[in-house]
Amino acid sequence: MDALIASFCMVAIAEIGDKTQLLSFVLATRFRGKALAIIAGIFVATVFNHALAATAGDIVARYVSADVLRWVLGLSFLAFAVWALIPDKLDEDEGGARKPSKYGAFATTTALFFLAEMGDKTQLATVALGAKYSSLVLVAIGTTLGMMAANVPAVLIGERLGQKFPLAKMRFVAAVLFAVFGALILLDLDIGLGLGDL
Repeated sequence: MDALIASFCMVAIAEIGDKTQLLSFVLATRFRGKALAIIAGIFVATVFNHALAATAGDIVARYVSADVLRWVLGLSFLAFAVWALIPDKLDEDEGGARKPSKYGAFATTTALFFLAEMGDKTQLATVALGAKYSSLVLVAIGTTLGMMAANVPAVLIGERLGQKFPLAKMRFVAAVLFAVFGALILLDLDIGLGLGDL
């Protein structure tokens, strides 16, 4: 259960202000009235992307000693803290986001979300969580639910959320959480989320 909770919290907070959340805003305005298709596309893309990422983390964990893995994970989370402070800008031309799509809301969302997550901080955090926890299923479920928790409101509320939600402050909160988790891993401490059992 620790894997599920930690994965959900980490990704839900890290996703605030991320380029995939900005992509949710763009898709919601582009495919008006197609919120369910967009949400389904986000879900499918995230399940596949994060299942692959968690599996990659598990494979890394099998071939790296626990002590080395602890340092790699701790330093990775500290790097994610710095990365979280950098605002994401969605390239309007990325994946043809401004051009009308002949594939519809679901297919367009699935493809764009899967590609946008490649190498993203939430995907790399999923790799780290997959290396940290033995239950890849719980990691994938937690990170997927975290993505949905951050992106469904963006789809449903659209641009109005961006005007009311302090994205800069949420990036700071995400950075602090990444830094705290990174420090706890490096110090080999446990706060009830299984962070010290490496």
